Amino acid sequence: MKRYFIIYEGIVQGVGFRWKLMNIANRYGLTGYAMNLDNGNVEVQVQGNSVDEFLKDSIQGDRFVKVYNYSIKELKVVDDERSFKIR
Repeated sequence: MKRYFIIYEGIVQGVGFRWKLMNIANRYGLTGYAMNLDNGNVEVQVQGNSVDEFLKDSIQGDRFVKVYNYSIKELKVVDDERSFKIR
């Protein structure tokens, strides 16, 4: 099991990106959160056995979402986290 801290840059606010991330996380049974930042980026912490698949799916754009860049850092796993939330 892994936990990642990810910052997404691009057209990622006001376009349903956090909801997209929650749907991807739920598909893979992952936990964590997605949160808008004041600078227009989105912060995510995601945890589980399929975080690499989550990352791959999350950077795929659509007609509204455009991820131009992201940074990622591995974190210590958080015990007893049960869901993926939008903050």
